[in-house]
Amino acid sequence: MSDLPPDIDQLPASLTPQEAAERASALRTVLQRHDFLYDVEGVPEISDAQYDRLFRRLRELEEAFPKLITEDSPTRRVGAEPRGDLPTVQHMAPMLSLDSTQDPSEVSRFDERLRGALDGQAVEYLLEPKLDGVSIELVYEAGVLTRAVTRGNGREGERVTENVRTIPSVPLRLRSRDDGLPELLAVRGEVLMRLSGFETLNQSLVEAGAEPYANPRNATSGAVRQLDSRVTAQRPLDCFAYDIMEVRGAQFRTDLEGVEALRGWGFLVPDRTRRARTVQEILDYHEAFGTDRDELDYEIDGVVIKLDNLDERADLGATSHHPRWALAFKFESRKEVTRVDRIAIQVGRTGVLTPVALLRPVEVGGVTVSRATLHNREELKRKDIREGDLVRVQRAGDVIPQVVEVLEDGRERGPVFLMPDHCPNCRTVVRVNGPFTLCPNHFGCPAQLKGRIVHFASRSGLDIEGLGLETASLLVAEGLVRELADLFDLRAEQLLGLTGFAEKSAEKLLAGIHARRSTELRRLLYGLGIPEVGVSMAAELARHFREFELLYHADEESLQEVRGIGPRVAAQIRSFLDDPQVDAAVRAVIEQMKALTVVPQGAQVFGPLQGERYVFTGTLELVPRSRAKEIVEEAGGRASDSLSSDTDFLVRGVGGGSKAARAAEIGVEILTEQEFLDRLGALGIRS
Repeated sequence: MSDLPPDIDQLPASLTPQEAAERASALRTVLQRHDFLYDVEGVPEISDAQYDRLFRRLRELEEAFPKLITEDSPTRRVGAEPRGDLPTVQHMAPMLSLDSTQDPSEVSRFDERLRGALDGQAVEYLLEPKLDGVSIELVYEAGVLTRAVTRGNGREGERVTENVRTIPSVPLRLRSRDDGLPELLAVRGEVLMRLSGFETLNQSLVEAGAEPYANPRNATSGAVRQLDSRVTAQRPLDCFAYDIMEVRGAQFRTDLEGVEALRGWGFLVPDRTRRARTVQEILDYHEAFGTDRDELDYEIDGVVIKLDNLDERADLGATSHHPRWALAFKFESRKEVTRVDRIAIQVGRTGVLTPVALLRPVEVGGVTVSRATLHNREELKRKDIREGDLVRVQRAGDVIPQVVEVLEDGRERGPVFLMPDHCPNCRTVVRVNGPFTLCPNHFGCPAQLKGRIVHFASRSGLDIEGLGLETASLLVAEGLVRELADLFDLRAEQLLGLTGFAEKSAEKLLAGIHARRSTELRRLLYGLGIPEVGVSMAAELARHFREFELLYHADEESLQEVRGIGPRVAAQIRSFLDDPQVDAAVRAVIEQMKALTVVPQGAQVFGPLQGERYVFTGTLELVPRSRAKEIVEEAGGRASDSLSSDTDFLVRGVGGGSKAARAAEIGVEILTEQEFLDRLGALGIRS
């Protein structure tokens, strides 16, 4: 600690502001170094007592001179006053899921697909453990942590910056490397709780008479989303960084270079990350981690296979759900034995009747399982699962409980279970559609209506705050909402007598509902729960038709003109909209939303790039690729990941050779990044 002034214990009151600032800066530098040595490197150089002494001196200085407090001060790790909410924030780049498999042959097919897409070039992968925690986005500006956001729906999540600041292995300020610090850095990481820390936490909860957590992931999720960051600070959390989502002021050719940069900037990175060139090397890596899995001090559920070359990744692109250049190779699920007490029928939002096995509680991989879906009529018949059976259960992918098989136990079995003829919730005669049993009472069945209300109000739908499953169930049970349109007729006096509603909460819910009488067409289409219409498809439909009435009366042939819609999907959409009950319910909603003379508008954007389609390849240096795509979309154009004869311009950054060669072959005009920006400027589009 020789880099500290010798009179470190001098009282703050005897210091000038300048002296206090110098001392605080020196203390922060030393504390940050020891944080890194202890929490990331695992090689502490000073005792806990010595560290605590330095920490106290810094806190005393900051209390005496509040203007000295900085965003990266180690004192920020203790947490702050409780918040009233967790605001929603858009990610710097989409946080996609991974396609996954447990089948080695699928790994071989994945390898073959990539080699084929890259014209037989040599392929190199980066392998890492698939951590079982909570995904987080960390954003640094000029080297300082400025925000942390949960994954949420992949496009936006909850801002939890104060909570994440309390995690010791998250650097509040990046360590400087030889090439300096990036102007902007967005990192994807995984927050988790080590098993040793989880056991200690649960023991303390039991001793305090509180309910222990079922597994480390649940404990981690609850800690990250705390409104009181001081509670988060008391949880034994770690954060592993593994992906650079966005960066300005640094360049990398490979993922491994990025991981090494993360390590150099002070992040904790996954153990045993390595490269592989063959499927056999991948299988060996997977087997080795599987063998050591029970010896690790944290949960993993498989390994991740990622293309290492970043330019090649950019060329391959992604679907709306997952990148095409990565695959999660999961471990076989853990299994246990229990008994089926009863088989119940669950009616979902779309009307599907799902048989569910109610099980005698059993712990599977650290989680207590008491129910498991039996999927559908044909799956139930194939496995011949009956009430009273002894069964083997597993958590598929260590997450979703499922019944694997029936076991012989010498007891006489119960009768064969048959799906009901009538919906258990509304008594409507059910229909059969392939392996599924359906209740056709789409908007009148209470079970479906509850689900439809939640879907209608979801973030991707009308985004009505406070209208979750508990409130929806209450509104339906009390008869206040018999169809979606009834939401807009709710009055404060109706809510005040209900459980959980006071004057302020009732006013807040009603204000949230009435604020959504005007909304975007894409949100309305998603919220109505039309079959096969997810977030992306709703946006495509809104973009194509622009007006609700044009879509509502479109025939199957017209629907098939929309990108991504084939004959099967078109038929399902048309069949749903042609249902008289659906027509009545949807019409009622539209009339309510016209009450303020504002009709839901289309998502079509008209602008200087109207009708033009752009594809980006390689690494952009002047503007992030995600922002470049946004600019095109905001100006009325289309940004796509796939190159075709319909593409108007290919914007080529650093690298991106294979797509550029293909573009030249099919006659697509190729622009450099600067030429692209110059074109925007000439059209009056700000970048």
